[in-house]
Formats: sequence, structure tokens, C-alpha cells
Amino acid sequence: MSHIPVLLPEALTALCIQGDGIYLDCTFGRGGHSKAMLAELGQSGRVIGLDRDPSAVVVGEELGAADPRFQIVHTAFSALESALDQLGIGQVHGILMDLGVSSPQLDDAERGFSFQADGPLDMRMDPTHGESAAAWIARAEAEEIANVLWVFGEERFSRRIARAIVDARLLEPIVTTSQLSRIIANAQPKRDPNKHPATRAFQAIRLFINGELSEVEQGLSAAINRLEVGGRLAVISFHSLEDRLVKRALRDASRPPQGDPRMPLPETVARPKLKLIGKAIKAGSDELSKNPRARSAVLRIAERTEAA
Repeated sequence: MSHIPVLLPEALTALCIQGDGIYLDCTFGRGGHSKAMLAELGQSGRVIGLDRDPSAVVVGEELGAADPRFQIVHTAFSALESALDQLGIGQVHGILMDLGVSSPQLDDAERGFSFQADGPLDMRMDPTHGESAAAWIARAEAEEIANVLWVFGEERFSRRIARAIVDARLLEPIVTTSQLSRIIANAQPKRDPNKHPATRAFQAIRLFINGELSEVEQGLSAAINRLEVGGRLAVISFHSLEDRLVKRALRDASRPPQGDPRMPLPETVARPKLKLIGKAIKAGSDELSKNPRARSAVLRIAERTEAA
């Protein structure tokens, strides 16, 4: 499946793009959102793309060569403040986060994200850094595996699957996605007819290997710090754990800080950092007919207030 940017018109509307503004695409992917932002900008506008996937960075460099208003930085978006500092940029007018794994990553069997095609069991968004899923599964105790499956995948058969993984690796190393998928499927006494039995476990392992939830927490905090007053933050999430985290972070930042009632905070400190904009947005029927992967996408929007 080719890469189709999710909730594209809604994201552009959310960002309220100014012709001469500076915008940050925290998850460049294959550039669908960034290209659409550039189309809305004038000659003095800029888009900065971030991605920790080297293959995405190659695509970003090609876009930057074709359009000098764009620049790509190879980094996780939790480090967006450092990336902006290196570029000599203080505040930006809008920030987009399109969370989770991208379609090209899912569709490339060599990346090991999908149980639907056999490939090396890797799952790293940046395969040049960190521990692969295969390496972690080879060393982790059953209790650790079960906890990851439960916390990050809400997998109700987490302990049964973890024991099956540990037993299976005694017979042979688990190094491919098809091996792991079979082990997970065979360990489940009941199956959801509408969902592949490995769905939750693969999601959990991917989230854990890439530290995705802590990445979102750090990235949201950094994004709020770098937004201009009146600047917009648009966040697209794809599963309940991410969406709950985003919803809570934006909600908390839209409330005044709670100080000691005996020592009221100064007015400038007591103001909320964000103002929530509208309700959560989901893909409509037209988009779903063209891109089924948008079915779980949720867009949340907030605007930076005057708080320092």
C-alpha cells in the first residue's frame, strides 16, 4: 500500500498556516503532511521535518534539495528543542505529530513491524540504534515479556504468550516475524474473529522497543515550550494508549497550574499553557474508503496561550 497521509485536510486546517510561518513536522515519514504544508506557505515560510528512520531522512533530503524551504533532521521528536536550537530557531508557528508506525514501515517486511509478512524480527524505527525485538525476546524473562504485553498491548493472554515465547526459544532462536506470530497465535485459547491474534502483542513489543509512549510525553512537553503564542499543536494518534496520553497531556496543559492556596501563584504563572480547540476529529467515510488504516486515527488540537 502506498503512503497516504492521514487526516490531511483536517490537519492543515488545524494548523492555521501563515504564509511566512515556520512549521514543524515531527514525524516526516514520506513527507505527505510536509508537502501539503509547503503548498500553503509563501517563499519566506519554512517546514522542518524530524524523523528517526534513516529511510525517511533520505526522502526528506530529496525534498529539501528540491525545495529550499524544507529541511530534515535525523532525530527522535522528543529532541525537537535540540533540533531547533541547532537550526537557530526559537519558536515555531505550528507543530504536527502523526504518531506511531508509518505505512512504509509496516509494508517493508525487512523492518519486522508486521505479522502479515515474514521478515527479520527488528521493529526499531531507527535500525541503527538500540536493541531489536529479536534481541530483547532472546534475553527477557517471562515476567518482563508478560508485563510488556499487558501494559503496552492490553493483551489478556499476556502470561500465557510470554511462557510460550520462553519455551519456544529453548528449541530455536526467535528471529523472524512469522515465528513470533505463530507462537503468539498458538498460545491463545480464544481468538477475536475480527482481529489477527498477534495484533496486540506486536503493537506492545513495538511500543516498548521504541519507547514510544515516553517519546510522546517528552515530545508534547517540548512542543508546548516551542510554540509561538497563538501557535497550534495538532496530534494524530492511532491507538487508545497514545490517545489517552495525548488527551491527558493537552487537558492538563489547558488548566491553570495548582499552587499552594495559601500562596497564590503570580498571574503570569497561573495561566494555562494551552487552549483546547474543538473536539477530537476522526476520519470520515470518504477517507476510510480510500485508506482503511485511518479508521483508528484521532486528531486533537490545541493552541498556545500567553503563558510564559
